[in-house]
Amino acid sequence: MNEAQLASCYLSCLKLAEQHKVASIAFCCISTGVFHFPNERAAEIAVQTVKEYKVRTCSKIKVIFNVFKDMDREIYRKILQ
Repeated sequence: MNEAQLASCYLSCLKLAEQHKVASIAFCCISTGVFHFPNERAAEIAVQTVKEYKVRTCSKIKVIFNVFKDMDREIYRKILQ
């Protein structure tokens, strides 16, 4: 999976959630497991894509980044500061 595909995945999920009037959505670390996408870059794309979407659409959807590894929690914590 390349960077554009990863961003598109997040956008598609956000749009679908909004269409169904979902109040919140949780994302795991998409593509960082068996697809071996670099964790830090994946987190940067996830956060950037969500932030840009929320600004562009004035969306109030609550987004949760769900992580399983301490390493990922620290990556997201650093990016979201």
